[in-house]
Amino acid sequence: MAWPRTLIARLKSLNWRQQWPAVAVFVGALALGGVLVAVAGIIPIKASSGHWAITDFLLHFAMERSVATHSLSIQAPELAKASLVLRGAGHYETDCRFCHGSPRLRYPPIAQQMTPPPPYLPETVSSWEDRELFYIIKHGVKFTGMPAWPALQRDDEVWAMVAFLRVLPEMDGGEYEQLVWGEIPVSLEAEEAPPAVTKSCGRCHGVDGLGRGVGAFPRLAGQNRDYLYASLEAYGQGKRPSGMMEPIAAELNSEEIKALARYYSGLPPYQPPLPPLREAAAIERGEAIAKQGNQRIASCADCHGPSSIPRNPDYPLLAGQYAEYIILQLELLAQEKRGGTPYVHLMDPIAHRLSPQQREDVARYYTSLTPSGSVDPAKGAP
Repeated sequence: MAWPRTLIARLKSLNWRQQWPAVAVFVGALALGGVLVAVAGIIPIKASSGHWAITDFLLHFAMERSVATHSLSIQAPELAKASLVLRGAGHYETDCRFCHGSPRLRYPPIAQQMTPPPPYLPETVSSWEDRELFYIIKHGVKFTGMPAWPALQRDDEVWAMVAFLRVLPEMDGGEYEQLVWGEIPVSLEAEEAPPAVTKSCGRCHGVDGLGRGVGAFPRLAGQNRDYLYASLEAYGQGKRPSGMMEPIAAELNSEEIKALARYYSGLPPYQPPLPPLREAAAIERGEAIAKQGNQRIASCADCHGPSSIPRNPDYPLLAGQYAEYIILQLELLAQEKRGGTPYVHLMDPIAHRLSPQQREDVARYYTSLTPSGSVDPAKGAP
């Protein structure tokens, strides 16, 4: 075919210095035409009309290429962890299934009237790499209604969503409900729980406050009431970043927060079993740091126990807490991504000075403690 070469030759032969006024007029006319069309309002923006097939193709193609390019440098962590999957499941049920469906309801009727309609994820996630899913979940997609993650600092939460999406296609409705809700016991605690507990909080932290058993969520039972209140306030105000907790806490009023703090602080705390012998060395090292500190940090026990002296009720109790949760909080503090109550700044320099091994040792020590041995007599009320 000779016409491409002919066209290129003709373009090269043009005297652009003489032609630029005509080109400028043409470009200006196009711009003016676009403004006039927009002002006239003749272009329909109704979602009910859908996209033309060519428009739909071009938008999806452009999105796929953009995601592939911008996610090239992202490295996925190990995702086959029960705690990661469980964390992702809780958020999916709260904020994602209303658009993307679940094994119990594949295509939510309202979301299907969006343009473009959100995809049913169990049928589409296999076409994306882990790094690409991470990029989409974290940054959202323009012109689709897909929002960015509410707390861009929390990559750990975004990876939890990716981990959950990887197992979602294998679930039926019953398995999905079991993973999302767990066992909601019929008990005196459940009957006396504030509505928010049975509606949302209990799904992750348990009606009994013990956190579903795999370290995905912190244990709240027996925690300082003031600390729980201050933490929920910090989440709701965006002072403690979390794409999972912020949307929930932001909808709670002061009385609801007080009720939740009072309820969970009044539950019996977790009583850990004897730790396995293989953790004895780590626990011993962690105990030395927690009780004595070292040349770089002060004693942990001064603020978090175990200790018989009264402590600030805005400081969290750590005895019996999941080691995985403590390690994550120390990592976030070291990265200056955690935020929290007005006293959280006291932890920033300490977390920076702990090595990864020391963080794990301290966490193993605290998770081995019986909370009754470090109950704070200074529990206050907000």
